[in-house]
Formats: sequence, structure tokens, C-alpha cells
Amino acid sequence: MDINNILAICDHTLLLQGSTWEEIKGICDDAMKYKTASVCIPPCYVKQAAEYMGEAIPVCTVIGFPNGNCTTATKVFETKDAIANGAKEIDMVINVGMLKAKNYDYVINEIKEIKAVCGDKILKVIIETCLLTDEEKVKMCEIVTESGADFIKTSTGFSTGGATFDDIALFAKNIGPNVKMKAAGGISSIEDAEKFMELGASRLGTSRIVKIVKNSSNVTGY
Repeated sequence: MDINNILAICDHTLLLQGSTWEEIKGICDDAMKYKTASVCIPPCYVKQAAEYMGEAIPVCTVIGFPNGNCTTATKVFETKDAIANGAKEIDMVINVGMLKAKNYDYVINEIKEIKAVCGDKILKVIIETCLLTDEEKVKMCEIVTESGADFIKTSTGFSTGGATFDDIALFAKNIGPNVKMKAAGGISSIEDAEKFMELGASRLGTSRIVKIVKNSSNVTGY
């Protein structure tokens, strides 16, 4: 597979707590050089990154991150603020506790409220698969499909596990035609990326693919 096709669906990501603007700026530089789908960065850097890159690369940020159990009103405010600062894509974390309590109305209404704020901006719903049963994952496929969100996303990368091939395969069987899939967390090789793409993922949340390309003499084209 052409490495450019992989890079084109990568959300080049840096969300560590200690991330500085100089590090975020480096992510932006890489994204512009390697033409990734977006940069996925903390909310506090959205405005700087959007101004720095202009229209070159979309800025993605995270909402309710990483635990997902702040109030809906807080998530809505975060989303409005991020969009006002220049975010083009929003990755929100569901309230896992509400899902496990089978409070499905809460979960779907929260996603719908955030989607309403997003308007034409892309909304990805992080369901934190490592904390869920297969039954709960299937239920979230149904909820995300009904909610009008654009993507279902596996993981924050800050919990007990990241994306797995089995989870993307499960998503593919249970999401509606209006929903795309993002695999995130622990994608450590080009082979991993290719496998996720073969299973149907159209976004990858990772920083490692760009690092591999930068550091490898075996990757052609750069």
C-alpha cells in the first residue's frame, strides 16, 4: 500500500499532559509536510495551531477527555469554544458509566447535543472499547448511528488498551452506512495501519506512522 494513502487518513496526534507549544508546533509541521488528515491536539492549543497552519491541515481536538464523565453542558461548552478557536473536527468521549447503567437516552442525547453544536464540523465519538463488553460496543454502534455523528472511534489511548482488529471488525458489522470508523491507540506499525484500513477504518489516530516515515530509509517517497 502506498504510504501516502496511509498518511492521508492519519490524525497526527499529541495529547500528553506535558505537551508544550513547541512540541505541538512540531506536530503541525509534520502534518503539513506529510499531508495527514488532521492534527489531534489538546484544546488549549487549538487557536495557536489553527492560526499557525491556516487552511493547510484541519485541527482536531478532544472533548470530555479522557474520562468522559463531565456534564453534558461542560462538553457542549468545550465544543463551542474549540470551534470558535478554529477546530474543524471534534473527538468526544462518551460517559461510559451512563452506558454501563443502560442510561441510553443520556448517552445518545449528549452526542446529539454536541453534534448540533458541531454543525458541518466532523464529530467522532470515542467509546473506549477496552472498558466495554461486546454487547456494549454493539449498542454504541447503534447509538452512534442514530445520533448523526460522523465517526465511531475506539479509544482515547489513555485507558487500559487501544484499538484492536476485532473491535474494528465488530464495528463494521454493526454501524450504519452514515458512520465511519476511527482506530486509535497503540497503532505501532505500517502493517497495523494497513490491517485497520483493510477492515474498513477510514481514520487512524496515531503519531507513530509519521515517526516511522521520518526515521525509515525503507519507506519510499520521502
